[in-house]
Amino acid sequence: MCTAPPGGTLVTAVAALATTLLLAACGPTQHTGSADRTPVPIADAPARLPVPKGQGSRTPDDFNGDGHRDLVLGDLVKAQAHADDPGIGIVYGSERGLVPGARQLITPSGQGAATEGQLPALFDAEATCDLDKDGFTDLVVSTDPPYDGQGRPPVPLQILFGSPTGLSGKAVHLTVPPAARVGNDWPDQPVCGDFDGDGAKDLVLHATGGHLSYLRGPFTRKGNPRKADAPIQSPGEVPTGPAADVDRDGHDDLIVRTTQGTGPSAVVLGGPAGPTRTGAVLPSGIDVALGSFGRGKALDAAVGAMGGTSLRYDLPTASKGSLDSPGSVLDAADFDGDGRSDLVSSGSRLRIFPGRTTGLSTRTTATVEPPATGTSRVLAVGDFDGDGRADLAVRTYRSETKDTVAVFPGAKKGLVSPEPAVTFSTSAFLSP
Repeated sequence: MCTAPPGGTLVTAVAALATTLLLAACGPTQHTGSADRTPVPIADAPARLPVPKGQGSRTPDDFNGDGHRDLVLGDLVKAQAHADDPGIGIVYGSERGLVPGARQLITPSGQGAATEGQLPALFDAEATCDLDKDGFTDLVVSTDPPYDGQGRPPVPLQILFGSPTGLSGKAVHLTVPPAARVGNDWPDQPVCGDFDGDGAKDLVLHATGGHLSYLRGPFTRKGNPRKADAPIQSPGEVPTGPAADVDRDGHDDLIVRTTQGTGPSAVVLGGPAGPTRTGAVLPSGIDVALGSFGRGKALDAAVGAMGGTSLRYDLPTASKGSLDSPGSVLDAADFDGDGRSDLVSSGSRLRIFPGRTTGLSTRTTATVEPPATGTSRVLAVGDFDGDGRADLAVRTYRSETKDTVAVFPGAKKGLVSPEPAVTFSTSAFLSP
């Protein structure tokens, strides 16, 4: 496990970790590309619009509580190559989908909480959920607090709370009581979920030596958990989201990996005591996606590796399957609205495998062609336009100063529309 201050980007939590695993073992994700020292053109950035006011909702990733899903952009282009990280971008949603003009830039200097009088130099988006049960999604970010390498490091995680006008105010430090920690690793890699089934979101964090820190929600506006149990034993120490109730028992479960790199993982099942029971052990891979791909009553797992994708149907008992897919970074969502999850495989190209009653199909796959050339990665999968079908948000970057974000709507036929409904560059966040 890395012993330097943590970093990474959020895409929906599993894809975020996978991208980090592919590009860096720890620390902020760094893109490779040509060194472009030309300032980013921002004249064509969408005009800024006010963030719509909401009254609270249960929609995922809805920071302003208006019932429409918002998009987190943990990686933005820079004003010029090798410039400082500009921060985290939020694009707010509407009944028609994402509105690039209704955007917000979150920066360590603007919203960060100081540690020992020192503001953080970086913000990395880590997890999203409604931690205080007020109907507004909150954002957990990792930072780089000062640390001299002696003893236990400080907690690097901070919380930005949602509100009727979106993420507002200064971040607060997440409190991890000493009794909930073990060893001297950084308490990081947060995963949100209702693991004890009480209706409030909890947090699971990495801890040392095959343990996890378990913080029970709801959390106060000062960042304190309702309760912090002693560290729990685990088949690994890299918690991986997003959490899901794989066995339909009313408690969220999560994937726990044995290592940051390629390696085996296991389903850890929630219950009244939290995520304490080990379910199915999954094969070695780079990324894991959970979904209802169509073979049983419980959720299924797809494990991406360089040689193909392993499938485990009907967790936690798990019957085996496989998929000939070159992509090792995976996401799952229901793009055609048929009630079954489809699998997105990211590699040299973006392909979607539809879920069927017999499992994932390789006969009617959809290939997604981003509108720009470069390296493409899935940012998020979710229903941004409220039509009951998931949409696919993809970022294509060409250098530190050039990128394109495209959102492809889900479709009854073909899984997703061949043309994006929304396109923009993250350079828009550099405009005044």
